[in-house]
Amino acid sequence: MRDPNGLLAAGGDLSADRLIQAYRHGCFPWFSEGQPILWWSPDPRTVLFPDELHVSRSLGKLLRQQRYQVTFDQDFDAVIRACAAPRDYADGTWITQAMQDAYVELHRRGFAHSVEVWDQDELVGGLYGLAMGQLFFGESMFSRADNASKFGFATLVRHLKDSGFVLIDCQMPTDHLHSLGARAIPRQQFADYLAHHLDQPNRANWVC
Repeated sequence: MRDPNGLLAAGGDLSADRLIQAYRHGCFPWFSEGQPILWWSPDPRTVLFPDELHVSRSLGKLLRQQRYQVTFDQDFDAVIRACAAPRDYADGTWITQAMQDAYVELHRRGFAHSVEVWDQDELVGGLYGLAMGQLFFGESMFSRADNASKFGFATLVRHLKDSGFVLIDCQMPTDHLHSLGARAIPRQQFADYLAHHLDQPNRANWVC
């Protein structure tokens, strides 16, 4: 649909196999509690190319100072729970318990990964998404300290670039993502990336 942009279908389930096939076809679930499962494929698509990551002066300073510590896949459950927590600017959450359970299963199968940002022993930020071939599909992020989610995202982008990834799917536009260098591309161009890079190998090491 053009309005709302990208609404493709309603119904189905959140089984791991269905989710994997959805991402392979450029679709993702996004719905609120009480709604049917809604599937989206917006045009244009918001993405970030690793070479286009924008690091602000303040974020660059934090990275140089190694203000936070970053790990991968050390506490996926805690990250997705934090991403699902209520936000001051929103009513409710789209990361329902069913969504959490579905992505925990994708993590168990090796598709979904988490980024944890630590201040000493405290989890202060993070994000999660799916890695398939040379593409990373970002889902959600959270922050409990200044620039913590951006710190984790920048660290992830550099890791993905070094591992042979060519594109990060950001799905929908936000000011937060645009400030990091995300931009819109036509859906057909995004589909071309799916066709050419989904089944290509990457060198990512998620153990740290």
